Amino acid sequence: MIEFENVTRTYGRKVAVAGLSLVVPEGQVFAFLGPNGAGKTTAIKMLVGLLRPSSGHVRLGGYDLSTDARRACGLLGYVPDVPFLYDKLTGREVLHFIAGMHGLDERAAVERVHREMAHFELDEFIDELAETYSHGMKQRLVFAAAMLHDPAVLVIDEPLVGLDPRSARLVKNLLREKANRGAAILMSTHLLDVAEEIADRIGIIDRGKLLCAGTLEELRQSLSQRHSSLEQLFLEVTAASGESAAPAEALEHHRSE
Repeated sequence: MIEFENVTRTYGRKVAVAGLSLVVPEGQVFAFLGPNGAGKTTAIKMLVGLLRPSSGHVRLGGYDLSTDARRACGLLGYVPDVPFLYDKLTGREVLHFIAGMHGLDERAAVERVHREMAHFELDEFIDELAETYSHGMKQRLVFAAAMLHDPAVLVIDEPLVGLDPRSARLVKNLLREKANRGAAILMSTHLLDVAEEIADRIGIIDRGKLLCAGTLEELRQSLSQRHSSLEQLFLEVTAASGESAAPAEALEHHRSE
């Protein structure tokens, strides 16, 4: 459902993403890990159509974002790390506006808005202006907006930033539920415990290159660290990224067979 095919993105002489090949199928949560400046945000921007790759192909549901962006983006729900809202609209007005953008008729829009209000417990502030919202309230509203059209693909950059523990649990449960119903989910996060808890597969990127990808157990086996925590694996891989590229390619080949 999500596919990067040998994708490279450069800014002048700087290579932000180098030869990224990755597939996230239906029903899977994939966690994208990496230090600051590793290339995660650039990869996500290409995935949601905000940037074009310098070379290679990015596809959603088989649609290439460079040549068929409208159909590809119709499958997509996107939650950025910094929520953007129209400050002079209420939360309810924001949701109805987004529903209209997705082509939902009035009856469907009302039903979906009520559904997502319940999922993210928005009732207490849904009719207040967005400019009065805290960061966590904005984040919950942006999640609700991303879910209105029942996207087949979810792309989430730092999903739990600014959320209190109860809201974080709501989001984690919802992501797991969406994947169980067939959605392909890619999330970028610095919270290793979150990746370990809800991701089916984990990928570590550094200096623009995907160093390894697989289940936690597969990462342990590929690095001969059978009892290591994800934190230990992450630190080892990113500390020696040049030596880690070959095992990553072997692991991805194993996963595709």
